Amino acid sequence: MPSLSATQDRYPYPHEPTWSKSEKAIARRAFDAALKREFHQVIQETKQKANRIKEPADLWDLEHYLAGCRKEIDRKYDYRYSQLTHVFGRLLYEGRVSEDELRGLRDDKLKSIRSLAEFLAKQAA
Repeated sequence: MPSLSATQDRYPYPHEPTWSKSEKAIARRAFDAALKREFHQVIQETKQKANRIKEPADLWDLEHYLAGCRKEIDRKYDYRYSQLTHVFGRLLYEGRVSEDELRGLRDDKLKSIRSLAEFLAKQAA
């Protein structure tokens, strides 16, 4: 009976992409850069909102905003290799990652990433 354990550069499920060592490095850099940019944006917006606080209720509005940002970031930034093409597709659509940052990934992954970004763009239109 064949084993379901992962072997080098193979995921145990046949339809999951495999990631070479160099692709993993590219993915990690792009992922971390996008996450850093998103955190920077949240920090800037939080500072602006904090400067507009006039009443106690405004504090809870800020808390609500931050809780929503945290949930969104936690949901969006999933660094499991089985999810990365989906993650990068969404980040590409949102403009949080560029194709230049993804250069070096295999064509099959880039095609999947672009396809999802295009799909999301059509859905938003």
